[in-house]
Amino acid sequence: MGIIRFVKNWTLPIAMILGALSYLIYINVPFLAPTKAWANSAVAIVQPVLIFVMLFLTFCKVHPRELKPCKWHLWLVLVQGGSFALLALWLVLFPDSDARLMIEGAMVCLICPTATASAIITGKLGGNAASLTTYIICVNILVSIIAPLLLPLAHPHEGLTFFPAFLMIIRKVFPMLICPLLLAWVVRFALPKVHATVLKCKDLAFYLWAVSLALAIAVTVRSIYHSHVNIWDEIGLALISLVCCTMQFLVGKLIGTRYDDRISAGQALGQKNTVFGIWMGYTFLSPITSVAGGFYSVWHNVINSYQLYKKRKADAAAAPAESL
Repeated sequence: MGIIRFVKNWTLPIAMILGALSYLIYINVPFLAPTKAWANSAVAIVQPVLIFVMLFLTFCKVHPRELKPCKWHLWLVLVQGGSFALLALWLVLFPDSDARLMIEGAMVCLICPTATASAIITGKLGGNAASLTTYIICVNILVSIIAPLLLPLAHPHEGLTFFPAFLMIIRKVFPMLICPLLLAWVVRFALPKVHATVLKCKDLAFYLWAVSLALAIAVTVRSIYHSHVNIWDEIGLALISLVCCTMQFLVGKLIGTRYDDRISAGQALGQKNTVFGIWMGYTFLSPITSVAGGFYSVWHNVINSYQLYKKRKADAAAAPAESL
């Protein structure tokens, strides 16, 4: 029982360690080399499936009437969009800036949309999963508009303009966001017994997230391992991503505190869809820039693990008092 409790309490750190070790062991075992193409294809299929199921389970718990915007959503959209736009403008005005690589790394960390699993962590921390889910939809709309508008200006690529970039992002984001939402609504209203069964699976989404996290960390390690970035640039991007991660959690919590939704707003701004961030950096900026998204994946999961630890500690301290 002690081992099971330990695994449950430290699911995220264990998933991170297993993901990193699995990839490092896999690429250093010679007889597995012929399976690399198959493994890449399998991950490319399994990851979206896991995300789809997690979102479906999350959306099943949220009534459509609860998906409504609130004031802190607007402030967070302004923070994300505004900070990203300012950095893009700097690169447009000063294209030969010595800090270009670090600025592009910060842009990826700032505009990257909220992680699909953030609603799961928010629920675990005692936040408002419905409000967070609404922000996931809002921020993906923001990214779909502002990223293809400004990225081709900040880092020009031949033939890449707003509309092609917009379509690339739409194809990447919306099937995984809208389809599980619609399916959850169909199940809620047309198949109430199935919906009731789904609601009984309380922690299933969290453990699916742990599997997805292990895969995401493996992808992150692969991105960093094959980036061919010199050590000083790697350190710089790691520090930039750490600063962006910490500041976004803090700013989100400060804004959320004003509207009595501190946990949800902190997760909304701080927890990112880093696999998408890595893809966006690699596609629209440069392969080196994608390393920032990889490091961000580590930082925000470390913060999430610490927050879950504090929540468990607070719950344990409150339990004896309640029993009295």
